[in-house]
Amino acid sequence: MSWLDFFQTTPTLRHTFGRGINATIAKNEEELFLESSEAFEKKDVLNAYELFFQSLLNFTDEKPNNNITFTRDEDKLNFTIYQGCAKIDGRITKESLYAEAIIVKKKNANVALKRYILERNYQLTYAYYFTNDEYVMLKLYLDNITMSPQKIFFPLRDIALNADYDKEHIKSEFLKIELEDVSHVKAINANESKIKYEYLHKWIKEVEEKVLTLPSNDNASMQAFLYLNLLFKIDYLLVPRYMISQKISKNLSKYFSDENSNIEYKNEELIEYVEKLKKIDFEEFSKNFYSANYTFNPTEKSSYEDVINFINDSLTKIRWYKNNRYYQILPTIYKYVAFYTLYNYGLNPVLRELFHLLVEVQNPRFFKDLDYKTLYNEESLTFAKKTITSRIDNVIENYQDRFKALVSFSNELNFSSLNEFSNSFYLQLQNLNFEEI
Repeated sequence: MSWLDFFQTTPTLRHTFGRGINATIAKNEEELFLESSEAFEKKDVLNAYELFFQSLLNFTDEKPNNNITFTRDEDKLNFTIYQGCAKIDGRITKESLYAEAIIVKKKNANVALKRYILERNYQLTYAYYFTNDEYVMLKLYLDNITMSPQKIFFPLRDIALNADYDKEHIKSEFLKIELEDVSHVKAINANESKIKYEYLHKWIKEVEEKVLTLPSNDNASMQAFLYLNLLFKIDYLLVPRYMISQKISKNLSKYFSDENSNIEYKNEELIEYVEKLKKIDFEEFSKNFYSANYTFNPTEKSSYEDVINFINDSLTKIRWYKNNRYYQILPTIYKYVAFYTLYNYGLNPVLRELFHLLVEVQNPRFFKDLDYKTLYNEESLTFAKKTITSRIDNVIENYQDRFKALVSFSNELNFSSLNEFSNSFYLQLQNLNFEEI
């Protein structure tokens, strides 16, 4: 894995999808990173930090998102980093870096929250909790004597991701405690909220109807695919925050980590949570969505081999269902593979863009209602073949400077049906060459 993979982001999109950064990075990001390293070697600390922060900036339609802002004078650099509902403020001198993120007011922290914070302090790597007279805060201190971009990156990522996670957790579990320092968080468009609410219920209804078509016996695995795919789809396409996000994550984590319960019991727990989702009214639903800037990707980078192994295992399962004539579950599994991968793996930028393209093809009505070009017509069963192949070619071309052996596979795809398209897409993903020459 290349160090630079930690900085990669997805192509520019008009909406947020998934838990990664939906923005582009500076074209000279690598150059800025190297210049920062050289400045640190020369003990030119403030210039080094400034160059490093510039390398972390991201853009939408080539306009800066201001995910990091900073000001500098002769002997100090002040900065602010935005990560979801977290805002990290800090100051840098030649000797040290200090950063802090305000979480809640000290007077509002009840016993349960204080216990949670104490437990979190044992889990954190670089940052830690403390209180002053007014706030509960997460803080970070670094000595600049032997500093480098690598040594900065992980501590700043640690405080940003954990501040964001804990504020989301508090909003979900401690309902009466108000979060502080969240004025940068903006509500999403009302029409977008309405579309997402309608699709939540549409997808739940589709799953419930699909379950009724399954064989009356030995259908637990197929039910699992239906309900797991539903939660992955809600997470990636609707992108809920706060309580819905936390509960989805908790249910998925429990499902895959619980080795003592049988699949029927685990399915019942998923169904129970989906029933709760059905009962959320629009007002409550809308509170779980916001727009904010992000600087760090939350998922650790995965190897290409791990992704390919998962695809191989999934295609083997698909062949089993196909050979046993359980055709009704095949479209769900083809979609499940993409959503599962985007949720669980830290993909390199090429794979992330390609998987997102596949999701667009597989979920055409949702993207159409968000005013994206339709890539697959479910009525006529036809593809926007030229657009799809062009987008694949562009993804490959955009990264060939880095991956010299990367070759487009757009001409190798099977457009005879959506299932065949998905199958051929996954097969071609296994043939990509990410060797950096």
